[in-house]
Amino acid sequence: MTPTPPPAPFAVGAVLLDLDGTLLDTVLDLHAAANGMLYDIGRAGVAVEDIRAYVGRGIPNLVKRVLAGALEAADDPTPPPAAALSSFKRHYAHFNGRCAAPFPGVMTGIAALKAKGLPLGVITNKAGAFTLPLLERTGLLPFMEVVVSGDQLPRPKPDPMPVIWACGRLNVSPADTLLIGDSVHDFKAGHSAGCKVFLVPYGYNEGQDVRGLGCDAIVDSIEIAAQLVSRT
Repeated sequence: MTPTPPPAPFAVGAVLLDLDGTLLDTVLDLHAAANGMLYDIGRAGVAVEDIRAYVGRGIPNLVKRVLAGALEAADDPTPPPAAALSSFKRHYAHFNGRCAAPFPGVMTGIAALKAKGLPLGVITNKAGAFTLPLLERTGLLPFMEVVVSGDQLPRPKPDPMPVIWACGRLNVSPADTLLIGDSVHDFKAGHSAGCKVFLVPYGYNEGQDVRGLGCDAIVDSIEIAAQLVSRT
């Protein structure tokens, strides 16, 4: 079912964006790192589509899911084996940004948001060691006034802490902020913080459809999202 867009632009003071699955398609880099890790421990590789379903809750949870072959592995609080996690990080440091690319409409959408005078930021569950290099290699870093990585604060998404912290850095109230993401974790973080929330339907929502979530709008691209907002 095609959602009905808002009848008038949302007035906001800033826009925060998720990274993997919203701005960038990073699944090929993550897939290469996962299969490198599996090769190191003598295991068979996994399919790209498996990795696409496993992304969204940070690298340790991705490693646990890859090793177990199940989404539910992320619900186990036990850390992944240190050797496997170290191997994944080593491979990902090599592949990070090599195949990653903006989704259609991202660069034009980002430019349109900036043209409206809106400060932008990224909130991701990706570790900081990989976030900034990825933003730089894909040309997104110069557009961002604030970047919050998954290991930067005590609680990552879906906790609202990163959203509230980023709003503070931008000197804008969460109530005047739009969060754009691709998953239930983005929705929960933004909604709990008091933000408006747009979701894109093409990302990495652990195999689920975001259309059932009570967000403010489903947008097919960041470019379309930019058409639905104005500066307060």
